[in-house]
Amino acid sequence: MSETQPHRAGLVAIVGRPNVGKSTLLNHFVGQKISITSRKPQTTRHRITGILTRPQGQLVFVDTPGFQTEHRSTMTRLMNRSVRQALQEVDVVVWVIEAGKFDPRDEALLKLMPLSVPVVLAMNKIDRVKDKSALLPFTREMSERHAFAAIVPISAESGQQVEDLVGEILPRLPEAPNMYEHDEVTTHSERFLAAELVREKLFRLLGDELPYATAVEIEKFEATDTLRRIYVAILVDRPNQKAIIIGKGGEKLKAIGTQARKDMEQLFGGKVFLETFVRVRSGWADDEAVLKRMGIE
Repeated sequence: MSETQPHRAGLVAIVGRPNVGKSTLLNHFVGQKISITSRKPQTTRHRITGILTRPQGQLVFVDTPGFQTEHRSTMTRLMNRSVRQALQEVDVVVWVIEAGKFDPRDEALLKLMPLSVPVVLAMNKIDRVKDKSALLPFTREMSERHAFAAIVPISAESGQQVEDLVGEILPRLPEAPNMYEHDEVTTHSERFLAAELVREKLFRLLGDELPYATAVEIEKFEATDTLRRIYVAILVDRPNQKAIIIGKGGEKLKAIGTQARKDMEQLFGGKVFLETFVRVRSGWADDEAVLKRMGIE
């Protein structure tokens, strides 16, 4: 590394309102699925850490939950607290918004943006903007709202200009050695990732409301060189929700398990035996002890 290009490393928060593509962006950065995605908002409940290592430096991303202005519960209060905390702990903030759209939920998050940390604005989903000429005035409007370190239009889904975004983040990190080994892509355990993959299938295969009333706990995780045995409990609030998840003849639960198992085998690089079952546990979203066991604090 030359003297004019010092090695850099640091923490980068990816923040934004629900459903703007934060998790998709993180997965693109690291080159594999470590953060679950869904077309439904508020899929992410945890601060997912992904690691991108380049010769010039290492970016350690924190993919925070979408900042909530609705669904008030102990869980959403804790998730919002994790967003606020991340903004104060990192070296660079990447704020993801939807290109051409700015609503009160974005405004609420803008008020939390730190003045002492560089904020790079990523205007996502530019591939969905039909009138590209509208992007320039929207970019000017956003630049007047905050003193952004940079504004980069991107498509997290296709990868369009994501490298430009990396190029804006890296020079703003502190001079430092790598924080993790060069081949690491996440700080989370396989146990945690397995739970997230099951939860993703709940969001993708169930109706609009039910996934928000569910949680996933790994009851047992046994790994050998050739096989992982994973036993997963899906928690719901009410008995009728349990019946919906199981489905007629158990077909819905089977589909959830099959799709999650295939993703696990691809991510872990080996065979997985996955057993899923559903438990009724009323009020779990307001039970801090339950939430703490799930890693939501």
